[in-house]
Amino acid sequence: VATGAVSTATPARASVKTRARIVIAGGGLGGIAVANRLSRLLDGAKITLVDAKEEHNYQPGYTLVATGVWPVEKVRDRNADFLPAGVQWVKEAVTEFDPEANRITTASGRQVAYDYLVVATGVQLDFAQIEGMDVGAIGSNGLASVYPSPQAAQATWAAMQAYVQTGGQALMTLPATPLKCAGAPLKMTFMLRDRLQQAGMLENSRIAFQSALGNVFGVKVVNDNVLQRWQALGIGVEFNHRLAAIDIGARRATFATPEGETVEQPYDFIHVVPPMRACDAVKNSPLAWQDGPFAAGGWLEVDKTTLQHRRYPNVFGIGDVNGTPRGKTAATVKKSAPIVAHNLVQAIAGRAPDEAFDGYTSCPLITREGSAMLIEFDYEGRLTPSLPLIEPLQESYFAWLMKYRMLKPAYLAVLKGRV
Repeated sequence: VATGAVSTATPARASVKTRARIVIAGGGLGGIAVANRLSRLLDGAKITLVDAKEEHNYQPGYTLVATGVWPVEKVRDRNADFLPAGVQWVKEAVTEFDPEANRITTASGRQVAYDYLVVATGVQLDFAQIEGMDVGAIGSNGLASVYPSPQAAQATWAAMQAYVQTGGQALMTLPATPLKCAGAPLKMTFMLRDRLQQAGMLENSRIAFQSALGNVFGVKVVNDNVLQRWQALGIGVEFNHRLAAIDIGARRATFATPEGETVEQPYDFIHVVPPMRACDAVKNSPLAWQDGPFAAGGWLEVDKTTLQHRRYPNVFGIGDVNGTPRGKTAATVKKSAPIVAHNLVQAIAGRAPDEAFDGYTSCPLITREGSAMLIEFDYEGRLTPSLPLIEPLQESYFAWLMKYRMLKPAYLAVLKGRV
């Protein structure tokens, strides 16, 4: 996950007077970034943010915590520190969306009416699709997963440290669903090998990457580059192997193939990447895609360029929940938050949305400690490098430095609506 290059643009001042009631569902990067922007762009609007989570997590830093580069404190902040003055915060989860009646329902049964809605609920990690998986067991018995929380990232580092002392068989997994930070499973693989090398345990170890797809990354030039690197590093790859079940105590994983066969594999270390989907409140609502490739995950049905809902024009989506061809990274939010805020203001003013999102996504792909590739691309899978110093498919210390030192300050500027 990345926030992309740092920008110093100053958001426009309040331009539209309105009494509109705006509800933002979700208090992650997307929801808070849009709240900050709208509070500046609108004069008199009633903005309500709905999210039970009080801790704000810098998720792009999870891979750094999980590989021993950062302490866990660096990914933990408080949402209260970033919300603009005047925004009402309802500290509950949204349990139901009713776009026909223009209202949401929260966990306590409270109903909040809106004139405009921004859906920023992120993804649901669907560990339930893996039989036997227990998120609470991460860190023990060689079980790792960087995604669920700062605690899971920290526990993953503990599991990795234990594994690199002894070596053995490592299994790295990738599900078939869209996922946030599609580069994270690759970074974890590169860094696991690097830690084995540092511990002098490479000869005693085997790393096998198990992909449920026919590739390891959705952009072909990146996919081919990574596979080439892994071949040179001795990392094996199996395609069309979906993690279906896990026996944590016995350290055995069961993979399913498209032909319906199952393959059991023992391991000493396994990195579990869960299938991902929209949360139940979105998935079970009229806001979700009803057909097409995004319907199965219940993703939000937005126009991929304006990020306005295709059937409910007073609804917009931002971030991981959007059912769009690419873009589940912090960099996606950096590029799209100004567009969503602008297009929503246009709608309030009775004008058509006139700013377009190109699907910009960025991934600083760590290849070893002290080296990374900064990969940026759009909806079409075209590489869109923004920094002249960095060649996208070449590893460099500068790309590592960006990931390690520069991207969190850039992320916080996005969160505060400043870039």
